[in-house]
Amino acid sequence: MPDVFADLVGQDEAVAELRRAAAAAAAVLRVGAADRPPALITAGPADAAESAPTAGDADPGGAAQSAGMTHAWIFTGPPGSGRSVAARAFAAALQCVHGTGCGECPGCRTTMGGTHADVRLVVPEGLSIGVSEMRALVLRAASTPSGGRWQVVVIEDADRLTEAAGNALLKAIEEPPPRTVFLLCAPSTHPDDISVTIRSRCRVVPLRQPPADAVAEVLARRDGIAPDVAQWAAAAAQGHVGRARRLARDPEARKRREAVLAVPRRLTGIGAAFDAASALIEAAEAEAEASVTEADTAERAALETALGAGGTGRGAAGAMRGAAGQLKELEKRQKSRATRAQRDALDRALVDLAGFYRDALTMALGAPVAPVHTDTAALAGAGAQKWDAEGSLRRLEAVLACRAAIEANVKPRIAVEAMMLALWKG
Repeated sequence: MPDVFADLVGQDEAVAELRRAAAAAAAVLRVGAADRPPALITAGPADAAESAPTAGDADPGGAAQSAGMTHAWIFTGPPGSGRSVAARAFAAALQCVHGTGCGECPGCRTTMGGTHADVRLVVPEGLSIGVSEMRALVLRAASTPSGGRWQVVVIEDADRLTEAAGNALLKAIEEPPPRTVFLLCAPSTHPDDISVTIRSRCRVVPLRQPPADAVAEVLARRDGIAPDVAQWAAAAAQGHVGRARRLARDPEARKRREAVLAVPRRLTGIGAAFDAASALIEAAEAEAEASVTEADTAERAALETALGAGGTGRGAAGAMRGAAGQLKELEKRQKSRATRAQRDALDRALVDLAGFYRDALTMALGAPVAPVHTDTAALAGAGAQKWDAEGSLRRLEAVLACRAAIEANVKPRIAVEAMMLALWKG
């Protein structure tokens, strides 16, 4: 089995920094110095390289050992750059008995498998992470590690923290338990994504969009995908590893992409623009429903069983009568998850559409860059001749404005209809 950082594509600088930090954390444990929080460092990778311990350090028990490690981290980068992959890999390296993230020891295997008792993983299913969930998480994270190493809290999509949840997390980061490490994932350190106060107490690991060649190599090596298919999927996914894998392996994902890239041909009038908007919304809704229906059914069945559904006797009937509140709360969470899934599906479609107009723009400008969508390059070229560079840019900006509007909680149908009209008008 390769080490835990093997799937972090095209992030050599970040991997080097995380390896140094994991080695420093292991050194702290070896000398019994973990009864105090690691020294907080907000320096970048270059500073970390200067301060991280090496095998020849003369002061094995001093500050040099904790210099490469800190108790709170933020992983930033564009979608598909591997923020959550990096956080999980670092969590595994912290639990590794060798302190290297070997991928072979029980600490690495259980962390990567999601079963390690001292690694808490928060993956928001709805639109936000609430304060009650965060308070419960912080309380559990304050306990002593059962394995004798670290309590690690990984929060994916930390930009979805509500203000109250952010305040609850901030208090824990300001006064961390001795062996607890917080790993946050967010698109950027902008105040819209993560609060300034939390950012100021964390060390930032910036990730970049991996090059298509690196993504294709991973798909071919790890997933056994044919090299030519892997290369096409990596380019079409614009460096997003998960989406590239989905395009390469899922025929339905390819069909949805083809339908999205057919939109520019369909915009022949106002009526066609509204029809295209409806089709895009309905496709996103169908994809979202398919992705959450099975989980929703299983969750409801499990809750009803726990509450006594199917039981006999007066006690069982009374328990079910009193379960209405819990069932209602479950339905609320599931509705939020469905909304999130719909927006994620719609955003994937908009990214594909933006890639098409980006291709038209680069062709209109004669830029020496490869197209994102090689299979629609001819259509993009025809569009470039018809619209010229200015028209292509306006259409690209309309797609990006639609993404921003949906992120700002504009109703998706309204945002998409406005975008389609802008694409038709040019």
